[in-house]
Amino acid sequence: MAERRRRGNELEGNDIAVIGLGASGIAAARLALNKGGNVYVSDVRTDDSASAGGAELRALGARVELGRHDLERLAGADHVVVSPGIPPDAPVLRALAERGVRCISEPEFAVRFFAGPLIAITGTNGKTTTTMLTGHLLEQAGISAGVGGNVGGGFAPPASELALMEPAPAWYVLELSSFQLAGIETLSPDIGVVTNLSPDHLDRYDSVASYYADKARLFDNATETSRWVLPAGDTEVDALIGDTPGRRFHFGDEPRKGTHAFVEEGILTLDVEGREPVLPAADLPLLGRHNRLNALAAVLTARLAGAPVEALGEGLRSARSLPHRMEPVADVAGVLWVNDSKATNVAATRSALQSLTRPVVLLLGGKDKGEDLTVLRGAMGPSVRVVLAYGAAGPRIAAALEGAAEVRLLECGFADVVEEARRWARAGDMVLLSPACSSFDMFRNYEERGRTFASLAGGDAR
Repeated sequence: MAERRRRGNELEGNDIAVIGLGASGIAAARLALNKGGNVYVSDVRTDDSASAGGAELRALGARVELGRHDLERLAGADHVVVSPGIPPDAPVLRALAERGVRCISEPEFAVRFFAGPLIAITGTNGKTTTTMLTGHLLEQAGISAGVGGNVGGGFAPPASELALMEPAPAWYVLELSSFQLAGIETLSPDIGVVTNLSPDHLDRYDSVASYYADKARLFDNATETSRWVLPAGDTEVDALIGDTPGRRFHFGDEPRKGTHAFVEEGILTLDVEGREPVLPAADLPLLGRHNRLNALAAVLTARLAGAPVEALGEGLRSARSLPHRMEPVADVAGVLWVNDSKATNVAATRSALQSLTRPVVLLLGGKDKGEDLTVLRGAMGPSVRVVLAYGAAGPRIAAALEGAAEVRLLECGFADVVEEARRWARAGDMVLLSPACSSFDMFRNYEERGRTFASLAGGDAR
């Protein structure tokens, strides 16, 4: 296991600069102050949120500047920590790069102060579910876990908050985005997990290759003692890890050679220290094939971290869907309404559609990411009775799926889209919001979209 945390005022005399006053930036600044650093924080924003965060940090002793970045002060810092919300082409980052200044991500900074072993989880889809489920399984097994990182929706804190946990947990479990992995130098997980890979964030990356390259940074500091949890038969992930040092463990649908977590005769099963049945797949309370794979990745990871198999089965039984991720929000007149608003790319929606057995009224739309929408045709199958295409991407969705199902192009507000779904739905159907697009044409984020859907469906807004 990796040797980590330094204790006391390790940063005394060090100048630490933090760019961005989001949750991660504030957490990094608080950690740096706690460790005795001289902290400068800047953000071009001057809104109420930035002002409140700035006031909090000033009270703790940081120098805070809103509305601009002091390049001289940033360039002169011993460490420059960047929040993940700052795009790589931001003028301040370009200016620092031109001066030869290397910036690090907030998790890279935080992990330097972790007191125990690290599980790091990345991938295109399923990261948050797998991260939260891994932490849940460890806790249910009596193994303390500090869970955080790129976990959205306020479900878990930034990595820097975990570094201040007292007592330190037995394991740290971090979700890491490609943006965060781009800024690592020394981060080296004891157990690294890749859930899957598919094109995403092409609105921020200039190519799929550059997106995958940032994901591959997870393996940069691998050693022979590293352990990797990977999807079986995924050629993209196999190419990504290449000949990276460490031992590989695989999860997948079937018990084929070299797979350590799988479904055998309807039972989620492990084969790490011999065959160990965990839970009947029918008893898993999470919907969809993709969540079954997330569960297999999580039980395999927790088993490698020392959780006994008996506790893993009980932990899975008590697992619950996270908001906006195949989350049942209402059952009205025999129609199940499911909120999968977090499915902001084609691969996520494709995964959601696989293994669903109820007839589906599918809501697709939002802000287009430029992906190939025709990929969805093969995933819809006979279960999708009708597609309601809406929002900015609606026309392109309708054109891409013409002939694959009944497709209705709706040029109306979101409330009217939901009402149209209600008119189409029959008893026994599922109305599934799995948009395959971002939410920014109609909503501030996918959470607001999901809450709105839940409220309109008749479920509890969360």
